[in-house]
This record gives sequence, structure tokens and C-alpha cells, in this order.
Amino acid sequence: MLSIHLEQNIIFTIAEDKLTDEDYDRLIPLLEEKIRAFGKIRWYFEMRAFEGWSLSAMWRDLKFDFSNNEHLERIAMVGNMEWEKQLTKLMKPFTGAEIQFFDSSERDEAKNWIRKIDI
Repeated sequence: MLSIHLEQNIIFTIAEDKLTDEDYDRLIPLLEEKIRAFGKIRWYFEMRAFEGWSLSAMWRDLKFDFSNNEHLERIAMVGNMEWEKQLTKLMKPFTGAEIQFFDSSERDEAKNWIRKIDI
């Protein structure tokens, strides 16, 4: 299940359980809309009792990330499992986005970081 909140060029998502095609049916059009409106987007991705993706949902996520690499400016990954932290490290070579992992106890710091305006 995926909860989504939009704020200008930032997409806040909270992933629980396993993400499915239905989640991506909702998410991808919103991401594409934000890219059209702002050019570059930032993504806050929080994982709560997260079990990963269905195979087809994972494929859709990867396909979106690769085809929109230049539009992803910053990604905050928030979780509390070691595999979630390792996932963040694994993603770094495959994206031009600045990507950072935050522990669940650092939610506020992650939200501040994703909103931070670079000068």
C-alpha cells in the first residue's frame, strides 16, 4: 500500500506492506505530472513494515527511474531495516539524484533535507 502527499515539486510517499501495480497506477501519473510542471522533482520515500515490491511493480519502478533519471533531483529514503539502508546504497550508481538514507527516527530531518533549497 502506498500513501501519497504532494507539495510543489516534492512527492511524499509512505510504503507499507508490498507495493503492487495498483500503487504504481496511482503514483506514476502524479510523478509525470510533477515533472511536466517543475522539470525536476524530489521524492521522499518512507518505508513502514515494508515488504518490497511485486515483480511487476518493481519493474515499473525501475523503468520509471531509468527513463526519468535526469528529472530526479533528490531522493530521501526513510526506514529502519538494514536491507532498506543497503537498497539506498545500491541505488546510488543508477541515479543522478542526490540520494540519502535516514533512519525512521530521523523523519523530520529527512523532510527538512528533501525541502532544502540549494543556493
